[in-house]
Amino acid sequence: MIEKGLVQIYTGNGKGKTTAAIGLAVRAAGQNNNVLIYQFLKPPTLDLGERKALKSLSDRINIRALDMPWDIYKSFEDTATMGKTQKAVSIALAEIEQFAASKAYDLIILDEIVYCEAKKLAKFKDISKIIKRKHPQVEIVMTGREASEAIIGLADLVTEMKKIKHPYDKGIKSRQGIEF
Repeated sequence: MIEKGLVQIYTGNGKGKTTAAIGLAVRAAGQNNNVLIYQFLKPPTLDLGERKALKSLSDRINIRALDMPWDIYKSFEDTATMGKTQKAVSIALAEIEQFAASKAYDLIILDEIVYCEAKKLAKFKDISKIIKRKHPQVEIVMTGREASEAIIGLADLVTEMKKIKHPYDKGIKSRQGIEF
């Protein structure tokens, strides 16, 4: 059980935000904590290695994803997709608020919610409500690029992953088992 739940943010343009959060989830599960990982902008249809691996820890880790089709290159330009995604994010955050307040989980990871807030897919007030209403023993971790000052203000710990060099800059695409 977590004695004092804090709020953490992993942000920045470097690789490793989700990976760090997943590592924390495994650590928490190893100490008998119940974990919810909610992935935004990563639909259930994506073939993600972390989802496959975490199935073996399903007695402690519940991994869910926003069930909305999403294309990082096209969806921001599609107003219908944006509107549907905003609504789905809002509904998910209301459910997560209940989980956080009731201590249904010891650790709640909101993967890519920081980026959702930056891109106006999530409302700051909805995220803020989760933090304000969370049980004192619930830890919240939020990941994503472009953390606003307002989001940073909610956190106890903020880590910035800074890109120094990345294979994508050389045209090397995401690799199964490493980036996803």
